[in-house]
Amino acid sequence: MNFHDTHFHLDLMGDPEALVKQIETNKCYTIAVTNSPSVFFYSRSLSLGTKYLRAALGFHPELVSERYYELPKYLELINQTRYIGEIGLDKHRKSAANFNKQLDVFTKIISACRSCGDKIITIHSRKAEKEVLQIIGSNFPGKIILHWYSGPLKLIETALNNGYYFSFNLKMLKSNNGRKILQKLPIDRLLLESDAPFTLSQNQEYHSLLFQEMVFDLARLKKLSVNDIILSLNKNFKKLLK
Repeated sequence: MNFHDTHFHLDLMGDPEALVKQIETNKCYTIAVTNSPSVFFYSRSLSLGTKYLRAALGFHPELVSERYYELPKYLELINQTRYIGEIGLDKHRKSAANFNKQLDVFTKIISACRSCGDKIITIHSRKAEKEVLQIIGSNFPGKIILHWYSGPLKLIETALNNGYYFSFNLKMLKSNNGRKILQKLPIDRLLLESDAPFTLSQNQEYHSLLFQEMVFDLARLKKLSVNDIILSLNKNFKKLLK
């Protein structure tokens, strides 16, 4: 079985170079998200010459306050990759204090991506789902992935009508709220993500067994066969890349 991973923090893992080899061996199409423009160069260097790994240009909302000065560099780099993320908004606890600055950064990045067109963007939206949907809108000229969505069920229909995808991980499948969200989402809008290392328990390794467990759990939740789930997820990912 071949899998994909639309949200993986390669640069934060213990041995990134070994994991690149593993990704290539397993033929697991992987988007290596980053948390700031300065990290993008490293992830991109790891992806050079690979078939299954792509580096994404990110600016995590929790880092906006301390790295706001990197925004001009980010906007300079935006034409160097089709893949954007992790970007977004966060109103959870301490992150809410710098929300206006987050709005400024996110709005400018989305505007730049809109001008470029054809970007694949993975988005963080914790406690700020409404604002994220308002800023991106319904006619965005690119592909939007709402990563680890945990927001109100009532906003899901809007996101689906706008053509967005949702990426899910093992933590979502193990939580009551995550399962409620996944039950509401149609299978043709779902994508796999690991969000490693943040979803890994102590001493847990990143490998294909994680994705196998996710597929089996989703099949049980959706009351579909494992084969149907795999076929649908792979079809979604291929459509994402078009």
